[in-house]
Amino acid sequence: MTFLRHPLDNDLMPVSRKAVQSSSQSYSLSLHFSTTNSSNMTSKKDCGNHGHKRRRFVRLLFAVILTFLLIALIVILLVWAILRPSKPKFILQDATVYAFNVSYPSFITSNFQVTVSSRNPDDRVGIYYDRLDIYATYRDQQITLRTSIPSSYQGHKETNVWSPFIYGNSVPVSPYNSAALSQDQGAGVVMLMIKIDGRVRFKVGTFISAKYNLHVRCPAYIQFGSRTSGIMVGDNVVKYQLATRCHVSI
Repeated sequence: MTFLRHPLDNDLMPVSRKAVQSSSQSYSLSLHFSTTNSSNMTSKKDCGNHGHKRRRFVRLLFAVILTFLLIALIVILLVWAILRPSKPKFILQDATVYAFNVSYPSFITSNFQVTVSSRNPDDRVGIYYDRLDIYATYRDQQITLRTSIPSSYQGHKETNVWSPFIYGNSVPVSPYNSAALSQDQGAGVVMLMIKIDGRVRFKVGTFISAKYNLHVRCPAYIQFGSRTSGIMVGDNVVKYQLATRCHVSI
């Protein structure tokens, strides 16, 4: 039996040995719990620092990639602005008329062969013609089918020449256009529009641009009757020398 002194008197208080051992064990457990919590907190702090470093690395990598792409884009734009590729120049050289008539009530039958040339005026930029479709219109209404022109590449200062056939059999048109065409034929002059729609790319050194839409508009004045200026090249086949400059938009 162990005696403890009470703080208010001089009497000794008996305390059992088991109580002392229990108090000692409680203190040890408390100390162990405190040490464990401190270790866990340190581990969580280390994980937090590791995650923060990873996020900083990802942000830095993203910033480097974005900066590289921005610099590359600026360089491409500067090269493009300095070289300034020019639009190709198109000329409708001639048109050979095999058939062109109006039938009742409002149908047009036509068959033409046209010669179109394209010249690249630039001495530093090449042109890829990825797709070209040619057709004829009368008063903003299409009167022939679309004919595809083969894809080709046009080098510096080069000229390409195409002679496709464009035709349409009994193509329905508005009654107004049918009547207007009959009047124009009676007057001896018909104005058609030869159109070319396509996609082109430009080549500067080893750099090839994206695809751009190409639109070409070539007016063709066809004379009939005694006022014709064409050359007979067969039975009812007339060839007209036009040499008309076309309007080009990209």
